[in-house]
Amino acid sequence: MTDSNPFQASWSRSGNLLCHGHWTILWQGQPLTLPESRREKEMGTWGIYSIIDPEDETFAQGLEEDEWIIANVEWLTDLFYDQGIPLESRSYRQFYQAVNRHDWRCTSCAGCM
Repeated sequence: MTDSNPFQASWSRSGNLLCHGHWTILWQGQPLTLPESRREKEMGTWGIYSIIDPEDETFAQGLEEDEWIIANVEWLTDLFYDQGIPLESRSYRQFYQAVNRHDWRCTSCAGCM
C-alpha cells in the first residue's frame, strides 16, 4: 500500500549556511504558515546529521517519529486545526515524514566551521 503524502516540505537552503534558510511546507499543494518559532529552525527530527560520517549512528540526533509527535503535538494541532487538516494520527505521521527528509542541524553543512 503506497499512499502519497499530502505534505511536501523543503528547506530553502542547501550546501553551506543551512541556518540561514526557512521552511516551505505545503498540504495538498497549499502553503502552510508555520508558527514563527518554527519557520527558520531545524525541526528536531531524528537523523544522522554529521557531515564527517553520515552513516555513523554515534552522530544521530533528534526525536524519532512517535516521540517527536508527542513533543510537538500542541503546535501541530493548532496548525492543523487552523488549516483544516484532519486531526488524525496519519496526518501527524505524514507531516513528520515530509519534514524529516529535509531536516538539518547546525553541523549538517560545515558552513560555520
